Amino acid sequence: MNSSAIELVVKIGSMALIRKQDNDIDYNILSRLSSELKPGHVLVSSGATEIGRLDYIKRSGHELSGENDNIITDYAAQGQTILMSQYRQFIKPEYSVRQILVEHTHFNDADKREHIRQLLLRSAEQGAISIINYNDPVSAEENRKLELSALRENSGSVVECIDNDETAAVIAELTGAGILVILTSTEGIYRDAGDPSTLVEHVGGSSVEELEANIRALQESCVGSSRAGAQGARAKLEYIIPVARAGATVIIGSSQRRVADLVAGTVPHTRIEATVLSPALSRAGPRL
Repeated sequence: MNSSAIELVVKIGSMALIRKQDNDIDYNILSRLSSELKPGHVLVSSGATEIGRLDYIKRSGHELSGENDNIITDYAAQGQTILMSQYRQFIKPEYSVRQILVEHTHFNDADKREHIRQLLLRSAEQGAISIINYNDPVSAEENRKLELSALRENSGSVVECIDNDETAAVIAELTGAGILVILTSTEGIYRDAGDPSTLVEHVGGSSVEELEANIRALQESCVGSSRAGAQGARAKLEYIIPVARAGATVIIGSSQRRVADLVAGTVPHTRIEATVLSPALSRAGPRL
């Protein structure tokens, strides 16, 4: 039985929140996702930078110019306010909403990790939904690279949080969540990113070792990414390995689907989980 106050971590990507043809927020997706959230759920949301960019263009008629780091910082700062106001509008009014902005330094320090873990657990117990995003406005790319390089010299393996898939996986592992749902613009993991008929519906194993081996075998067969600049399925699968090894179920599916339907398995998706777990690794799924 899962003793954690966190039942579910869900991550949604930037492009899953945008109607590209209209250069606007996809309010249908945002409102549907928000309405499903409840205490015990943690949302890791991308989108601040792109939403900030679109909002700035609407208000000024042009994009920002200058150094790319500064542009990203300014767009993210503008977009964060919009993103949170939209989630607050559509999350059920009886639930509190808390924004938590994180950086890579928070997950590479034991005391800071524990501070975040306790905050997330308290929030769930207090009837609040935590919404997490990387704190782009205060983290310049060059400084981030220097800090990560220094961390690697001292410890070897570090959490980068450059991709919110990694952030969500770290949060799920940190809190002992039973299920991690990664919402994307596709129905799940495809062996060939350009061919939806190659959707992988299930990755399992009778032990955590066999499960990891099967995940790594799938990584080798994944070709390409769904869009330019995306890290693709290979990176997603790498991030979720520690979560799956800890006994959680990982679901990768379309943001066009309801989270409850993905968890129930009634719509197409990729599900990754050990098929037989020892009691110590057992996780109870969320009640959606």
